[in-house]
Amino acid sequence: MSGRALITGISGQDGSYLAELLCAEGVEVHGIVRRARDAAAPNLERVHSQVTFHAGDLLARGTLRAAVAAVDPQEIYHLAAPAFVPDSWLAPADTVHAIATLTAELIEAVRGDAPRARVVVAGSREMFGGDAPSPQREDTPCLPTAPYGVAKLAAHRLAGLARAHDGLHLSSAILYNHESPRRRPQFVTRKVTRAVAAIAEGLEQRFSLGDLDAIRDWSAAVDVVGGMRLMGAAAEPDDYVLASGVGRTVRELLEVAFAAAGLEVDDHVEVDPALVRPHEATPAVGDPSKARERLGWVARTSFEELIAEMVAADRALLR
Repeated sequence: MSGRALITGISGQDGSYLAELLCAEGVEVHGIVRRARDAAAPNLERVHSQVTFHAGDLLARGTLRAAVAAVDPQEIYHLAAPAFVPDSWLAPADTVHAIATLTAELIEAVRGDAPRARVVVAGSREMFGGDAPSPQREDTPCLPTAPYGVAKLAAHRLAGLARAHDGLHLSSAILYNHESPRRRPQFVTRKVTRAVAAIAEGLEQRFSLGDLDAIRDWSAAVDVVGGMRLMGAAAEPDDYVLASGVGRTVRELLEVAFAAAGLEVDDHVEVDPALVRPHEATPAVGDPSKARERLGWVARTSFEELIAEMVAADRALLR
């Protein structure tokens, strides 16, 4: 593999774990941050001294291409994008710009300044929509149901078209829910682990959630970025679903989280009807067979280990 990589979104959950993985392998890592002070983000504490940071607003035309030209990377991991699906309804135009347009700009930059670079673009299972057959695979028909999914589908298609048209080493990672102690608080896993931590530390007694029967496919973020790394290292570019392949309900998430703290779910959780969303027609579960067979990708972290780690980390933060 190469010796120089560029990561967009390096200060986020996935970017920071990927930076740690690449640095551990001896790769020269460059990362784009919005402001210079973002290089001191807590997520980057372990690798701050090993990464070269480039400050710039990716939403400003030309920023991404300038970074690609300056770094001349052999690997590019494009992870920067909005992540919270419901917010995309508040600003559809901004969502499409930040995801689809920025991916198109990346393709232009690679074609013009780094045509031999191996590029991995972070996609999303949201492009399939709520009625897709389950489990979903790389060739599952797409019918997104939110602006976020529409934008991710456009980025995914652009990557595939550029790969075929220009011969670029462009791969699209179709990501399902992946978690860690670095997950932002608005996501249900972190909501749960923070609440359990607060109850375990005697700071709260109860909390409310929506539909406890909603199903998600949860993996550990460290495993998922390992899959993206394998995609970048592959001899040929392609699209891959990175998922656990197992659907779990929010109720199961609660049971595992409370068990990690030695507590019982029913003593502390209540359902708020106002938080219940309409059921998806089919479970949002991915089929990782292709990644397993062609890349040798295997998730190393169990669901129980992941949630226990998150609860422990949130308890440590509260202390």
